[in-house]
Amino acid sequence: MPYPNINAVIADLQLIVNHCKINNLRAGYFAALYLRMTQAVKEGIAKGIFEDGPRMEQLDVHFAARYTDAWKCFLAQQPCSPSWQYTFTSSSNTNNIVLQHLLLGINTHINLDLAIAAAAIAPGDKIDDLEKDFNAINSIIAGLFDDVQECLSQVWAPMRFLARVMNGRHEAVLNFSIDKARATSWSNAVLLANMTPDQQSKHIEAMDHLVMKLGKKIEQPGPWAIYLLKLIRKTEFDVPARTIGLIESIVM
Repeated sequence: MPYPNINAVIADLQLIVNHCKINNLRAGYFAALYLRMTQAVKEGIAKGIFEDGPRMEQLDVHFAARYTDAWKCFLAQQPCSPSWQYTFTSSSNTNNIVLQHLLLGINTHINLDLAIAAAAIAPGDKIDDLEKDFNAINSIIAGLFDDVQECLSQVWAPMRFLARVMNGRHEAVLNFSIDKARATSWSNAVLLANMTPDQQSKHIEAMDHLVMKLGKKIEQPGPWAIYLLKLIRKTEFDVPARTIGLIESIVM
């Protein structure tokens, strides 16, 4: 269920981050990034950078609830969407590097949850008015991800090597592009906003399975990329709580 306000979202996300730190869960990597993003959205609303601050808060609480509800279902061993089930299960894969864990969460949250949340708060013709703020929230996610990526490159030398080898095209390594995800998510939001409930249900089911397939590509991007990722993984911190703390406290 949606939260009453963005402060309630931040409080719940902090609980998830703390739980992951205490239990050394790699799922905390995305949780920490998402907490930072939500705090940035709150600051943006206060500064008036969005076209409609109250509407942005409404989008944020619907958006966040998709993630936190799925996480709580997963912890309780109850069914959640296939793509979130895959993402949370993959968080126990110790072969994945930190960026893969982050991208698995970003993939599911942008490609699935954001479109659903947008259509829920702006049905029908209202969806057109949301586009600028919709893009703004994606820009915040992308910006924070870039900050995390740059910081990790400074901490782990092989990460910077990977960046040089791929000339900054990390999407090519991990088969993922935040820009493409944003465009796809907006297209799906427009479609969902103009569908009947029955049509929405069927379309969301199809989206969910496609997102899960993309998650599998993030984990298995190809032989050459896997070789490079293994080099990075050998040098990463083996204490997830430490990495979660790093992501949580990055200032760029």
